[in-house]
Amino acid sequence: MLISQRPEAVLLLADGTVFKGRAIGSIGTTIGEICFNTGMTGYQEIFTDPSYTGQIMVMASPHIGNYGVHAEEGESGSVKIAGLVVKKFSEIWSRPSGAGSLQDLLDRQSVVGISDIDTRKLVRHIRDRGAQNAIISSAVMDLPALKKLLSAAPGMEGLELSSTVSTKTAYTVGDGVQRVALLDFGVKANIERCLVERGCAVRVFPMNTPVKDMLAWKPSGFLLSNGPGDPGAMPESVALVNAIVETGLPVFGICLGHQLLAESQGIGTQKMHHGHRGINHPIKNLETGRDEVTSQNHGFVVDRKEAEKNDAVSITHVHLNDESVAGIRLKGRPVFSVQYHPEAGPGPFDARYLFDDFVKNMKQHASIQKGSLQNV
Repeated sequence: MLISQRPEAVLLLADGTVFKGRAIGSIGTTIGEICFNTGMTGYQEIFTDPSYTGQIMVMASPHIGNYGVHAEEGESGSVKIAGLVVKKFSEIWSRPSGAGSLQDLLDRQSVVGISDIDTRKLVRHIRDRGAQNAIISSAVMDLPALKKLLSAAPGMEGLELSSTVSTKTAYTVGDGVQRVALLDFGVKANIERCLVERGCAVRVFPMNTPVKDMLAWKPSGFLLSNGPGDPGAMPESVALVNAIVETGLPVFGICLGHQLLAESQGIGTQKMHHGHRGINHPIKNLETGRDEVTSQNHGFVVDRKEAEKNDAVSITHVHLNDESVAGIRLKGRPVFSVQYHPEAGPGPFDARYLFDDFVKNMKQHASIQKGSLQNV
């Protein structure tokens, strides 16, 4: 099968760096914060993760598209990345259970990308210079015109994006005994599956749902989901999370949910130099002493100094590469959170125990409440 040469495309970074290559996906122009992911597999899960909304994704793995796409491997209903950058892009795919090519998926969903560039050089550049806005175009090759478009784009810091991906109407999955009210800031589908597998009924609520409306469903606990954007730009969500904590019910926060939980306790968050994105990030559980291989995707992090000064909070997990906060627990309350993704399946399932801990907290809380009523 002969593949025709794809049109030219250009990638321009905010600092003026230019890469030229070939167009992939849809022909057009796109802008976003450029970041990189070191995962060698799971590209479809990455591209459909709502947490990547507004970001141009650089894949460090050199070959992308080889195994096509699969109907059951999306983390949401559509591709969420703003654009895609790869070294070698394969329009030919081979997989017995595949549902089509990555090229067709990107084209159908109007995702603009570029291939045939030195992604090793680009990843090192981002690592050294930090995250920044970038523009990809296969429709406009005029660099001054692209620079003008890029200069007008807002930065990720101070940007609220969860409202663009949160569900508009509540829905329920599963029919188990434990009832989880999941506040959707951009939830990945596998979080819901992990809860259902553990005997939970999950009611997914829009991110601005009042606490009283969620309590009317009589939940056993709350899960604060992952999502995109700057947690520091979400004061209404921070106040909502604080109100959830004050219900006394068990709470589990993941990624953005973890950051919002910290903010609700007066602990600030910070923009990272270039973030953590990949499937092999080492974490130490300070409570058990065990290490975990984890999947991560975040460009903001909880301020460690502020967390250490907060008497109501314990740091439970740290990232072994940079000692950043990877998990917290509220003292005396059934409330905890982690910066990484326990629902991810990069190979190891080191972090799945966190869902078991959450279910255990809900069962213990229900038992305590039942005992209190019997003693009245």
